[in-house]
Formats: sequence, C-alpha cells, structure tokens
Amino acid sequence: MDAKIRSSFEKLKSYCEAESFKGYDPYDGLNSRFFQSLPIIKNNRIAKLIWIQAFKRLPFNLRRIFAVKKDYNPKAMGLFLSGYCALYQKEPLPEYLEKIRFFIDKIEKLTTDGWSGKCWGYNFDWQARAFFQPKFTPTVVATTFVAHSLLDAYEILKEEKLLSAARSACDFILKDLNRTYDDKGNFAFSYSPLDTSVVFNASLLGSRLLARVYSYSQEKELLEEAKKSVDFCCKFQKNNGEWPYGTYSFHQWVDNFHTGYNLECISDYMSYSKDYSYKKNLELGFEYYINTFFTEEGIPKYYNNSVYPIDIHTTSQLIITLIKLEKLSDNKDLMERVLNWTIENMQSPKGFFYFQLKKYISSKIPYMRWAQAWMFYAFAYFLSKADGENGIINVIDKKTLNHYIN
Repeated sequence: MDAKIRSSFEKLKSYCEAESFKGYDPYDGLNSRFFQSLPIIKNNRIAKLIWIQAFKRLPFNLRRIFAVKKDYNPKAMGLFLSGYCALYQKEPLPEYLEKIRFFIDKIEKLTTDGWSGKCWGYNFDWQARAFFQPKFTPTVVATTFVAHSLLDAYEILKEEKLLSAARSACDFILKDLNRTYDDKGNFAFSYSPLDTSVVFNASLLGSRLLARVYSYSQEKELLEEAKKSVDFCCKFQKNNGEWPYGTYSFHQWVDNFHTGYNLECISDYMSYSKDYSYKKNLELGFEYYINTFFTEEGIPKYYNNSVYPIDIHTTSQLIITLIKLEKLSDNKDLMERVLNWTIENMQSPKGFFYFQLKKYISSKIPYMRWAQAWMFYAFAYFLSKADGENGIINVIDKKTLNHYIN
C-alpha cells in the first residue's frame, strides 16, 4: 500500500508543479469577467448565490466560457507550504527548500492589508447564505492555515519574520473578529470581521493558532482567549459526540471533514497548552467520527446520514486526523481502505484528484485549493512520518509532531 501511496503522491506532485500551483476553486464563479460586466445582476444577492452555486454544482467547467482565470489561493499556498515543510523535515532536499521559499514569497504578496495584524482571505468574491465576502476579505480559516504554515517554515529556517507574522495573525484574531458570548463569558470567534456567524470549526481554528503561538511566546492572553473559544464550542457538542456545523438554523448539518477539523484543533490546543480538560470531548468526538463517516468498503461519507456527495476533502482530513490524534495504529486498516478506494476512484490518470463523486453525475474538475492542496498536504504529512522500509508510522512525541505540520 505504501508504494501505491507514494506513486499516487508523485503523480499529484507532478501535476501541481506543472500547473505552478495555480488553479480554479469551487467558489470562484464570481471572478467571471462576464458576470462582473452585468450592471444590475452583479450586485444582486440572489443572483450571486445562484451563479456561484451553479459553478460549484455543475459537473462541467464553465470557467473558460465565462472568463474565470486560474489563480493563486492564499489558503492553498499555506497548505502546499506545510506539505513541503513536512517533506523537507523528512528529507532536506534543495528542491523542497526552493519550494518553501517560493510559497513564503507568494504568501507575503497575498497578505490582506488594513487590519490589526497579518491576515489572508480567498482570491474571489464569495456569496454564502449567511454573508457576502468580497475578494481577499480575511477569514479566520484562511489566516490560521497560512499562519501555521509560516510556523512550519520557521521550524526549518529559524527566521524571526516568520514567527512574527504568525504572532501578528493573532492580533487579527483577537482584535478584528467579532465574538458571540455565552452566559459564562466564553465565546466563538466569527468567520470574518464582516459577519457574526458561529461556525465551530472556524472558531476552534482560531483557538489552535493562539495556543500554538503561545507555545513560543508564553503570552497568557493568547491562551486565556483560546480556552474561552474551545470551552464555548465544546458546550455545543452533543451527547453522541457530534457537532453541527454552526448555530444558524441552516447550519445544522453534521459532516465529515469539519468534524475532523474540530477534533484536530482540540487535540492541538491541548498539546500546545497542556490543558487536557477536553480529553473526554475529544474521545467522544473521535468515536463518533470514526464510526459514522466511513463505510466498510472504504468510502468516505460526506454527511452523517448520507454517503453522497463523496468529497475528496473527507479522505485528506482522515489522514490528518488519525495522525494528529495518534490513532493511526488502531485504524491503519481503515485508512488504507479509504486511501485505496480514493486513489482508484478519485484520481485522474493526469495526477489530480476529482472534487466530488455524486450518485448520478460527478464533478471531476481539478480544483487546486479544495482537492489538490489538501491531498498534497495529507500525503506529505503521512509520508513524512513513514518509517522507511516498512512504512510504519513513527509516532513521536506529540509536541514535536505538531511542529512538523499543523
């Protein structure tokens, strides 16, 4: 199986490098020059929502027809940077170091200015049901993944500017994001400065970054605020271990990879903070996750109550979650079944991974952020832990492991 994983990764790596890591995104429909030329419709909320969902849901790619260009996505740059850092930690090749420098440079150029600290958003206007985000509006999700990748690079290069950038991102989280409080003074961070939504994985991602930076700076405020967010989010975990996506009435679904995000963030928070008071939440959530979202055949389910759509992000997150929670040895057979199924059913002969397989008509568009960056990150993370000849994951102490990729 390890040979199959390595072969799959090399095909993916070759594809991404040939594309110079630029690509399309499921949500980039509003970058269409045609749509932006429509004087009234381009500012209509319903029209924007329909347009962006059409680009995401249709099985064929409309982007060339309606003039949407391939571009660099800041979050994808962060995922690729973390991936190459993991590869370099395993084998310090000059080509990996060159790529690390490349992504640091791209990330610096893609920084969104005008906020309290370093921050990043997506390279497209984004109309969701809960809010509208103009292009490059900073979000806690994009910002934290980029900041973690800079810390991964800091572990290798020891350049203070990288640590400083990650610390600056904490100022964005603490000062620019809105907060929703409970009656005990705990709170959830908003998705961006422009909304007040409560999305549990987003708030926990903010907590994780605060805790990681705390592990370097020992600033008590970072840890105190991180804990309040973790406390808030854990209170919404149900008795069976599940979390809804958020608190809005239309955010009540329970899905695979966002559950994985929650578990990963809580695990990392405990590792960085040495606060293990959420161990039961983690154990309960993991049992729900591992027993709910994967079939015996190795098919990763999207929702807790539905297999379809089968999304590539579910496979990548399984790899990351198992390693982060030190659960791989107990679930290695499951991971191999899921990876084997995914490689056989969701990887193109050209090397890229498909977006989603659906019951009747699938979407095989090669999205760079959603599919390729995530699978690259997950594969690199896995291979960086492989123990040479037998491929057994070498689980080292959690703090060191977390410094490799987060």
